[in-house]
Amino acid sequence: MSNRAIAVAALAVACHLSVAAQDSSQRPTNDAPNPYLTEEGWAQMPAGRSWGSTSAVDIDVDGRSIWVAERCGANSCWNAAEQRPSPLDVVLKFDSTGRLVKSFGQGMFVFPHGIHVDQAGNVWVTDGQDNLPRRRRGAPADEPFPPMPETVIGHQVYKFSPDGALLLALGTPGGNRPGGPMDPASLYQPNDVITNTAGEIFVAEGHGGANARIVKFDRRGQFLKAWGSRGTDPGEMDQPHGLAFDSRGRLVVADRSNSRLQIFDQEGNLLESGYEQFGRLSGIWIGPGDVLFGADSESGSVAPARKAWKRGIRIGSLREGPGAKITVLIPDPAVDPPSTSSAEGIAVDADGRIYGAEVGQRALKRYIKKE
Repeated sequence: MSNRAIAVAALAVACHLSVAAQDSSQRPTNDAPNPYLTEEGWAQMPAGRSWGSTSAVDIDVDGRSIWVAERCGANSCWNAAEQRPSPLDVVLKFDSTGRLVKSFGQGMFVFPHGIHVDQAGNVWVTDGQDNLPRRRRGAPADEPFPPMPETVIGHQVYKFSPDGALLLALGTPGGNRPGGPMDPASLYQPNDVITNTAGEIFVAEGHGGANARIVKFDRRGQFLKAWGSRGTDPGEMDQPHGLAFDSRGRLVVADRSNSRLQIFDQEGNLLESGYEQFGRLSGIWIGPGDVLFGADSESGSVAPARKAWKRGIRIGSLREGPGAKITVLIPDPAVDPPSTSSAEGIAVDADGRIYGAEVGQRALKRYIKKE
C-alpha cells in the first residue's frame, strides 16, 4: 500500500470514529437564542401569481439583490396531466425592496432545485427531475405509458447571463436514467451547483436514488472527475443537498440524509466529516469569518431518528472545528409538520439579512436582526 493510500485509510478511520462518537453523544441543539425578526411577504410577485415551492436562493453580485428559482406556483413546472410546461418564468430577480426586476427560464425546467451566482454575475440553476412519461400512481404494471413529450428536459444544470441568455448546459436532457447506461459527464437529480475562483464547476448529485456524488467540470463544462457514492461512511454521502466554499477554498457539502457536513479539498480528498450539531442540513451559506448558516428543513417527522431536533436555521463558526457551538437558532414556527418545512435554501446579503427559500410553506422569508 502506498503512503498516500495509508494516509487516506487512516483519515477514514479517524473520521469514522469521530462520526460514531457524535452519533452516540450529539444532543439536539435546540436552545440557542433567536435574535432575528421574520419578514413575510416582502418579495412582491406579479399580480395573479403566487409563490410555489422553492429551495433555490442566492445573492446577486451587488450584494443586495436576490435571485430565486421558483417552481411555478406549485411544486413542479411540468404539468403532467396536460404534458406541457408551465407558462411562467422560473428564475426571478428581486431588488432589496422586494420588487421583481427580472425573470426568465419559461419552459426549460421541471424541478428547479439549486441556484448559484458566480463572480461575473452569471446565474446557474439545477433541474432535479425530468418530464419523461410515467404511469399514474397505483396503475397496473401493464398500463401503457403516456406518450413521450415533444421535448425532453430535466436533470441538467444551466448557466445564464444576468439578462437570461443561456450560456452553457451541463449534462444531457433526461439525464442518466436509473438502470440505464451511465455517462459520467451526465447527471441525475442534481441538487446544487457552485463555481470556484478559476471558474471550475462543482455539482452535488443525488436526491434519494442510488447515486450520491460530487461532479467536477472545467469552466467550459468539460467533465473532469467525480467522487463519492451512496453510504454512511466518511466520504460517502446520502443526498448531498447543498454546497459552499469556506475561506480556505474547502468544499463544504451538506450531506443531508446523514445529518452532517463533509468537507473536501477541490480534488475530492476528504478533510473532515461531522458537524452534526447543525442538524439535517438542506442548504448552507458561509459568510465572513467562516460563519456557517445552515437550513435544517427535515429534522423531526421526516427523520424519526432526529425526532427531538427542532427544524430551523442554525448559525455557528466552522473555525471552531467539528465541535463548533451553535450561537443562533431561528426555529421553524410549524409544530411537528409531516413533511419538509422551514427553509431549504439559504443566503445572506451584504447587510446580514438572511433569506430562507421554503418548499413546504411555498415562500421566501427574510430575517433581520432585532435592534
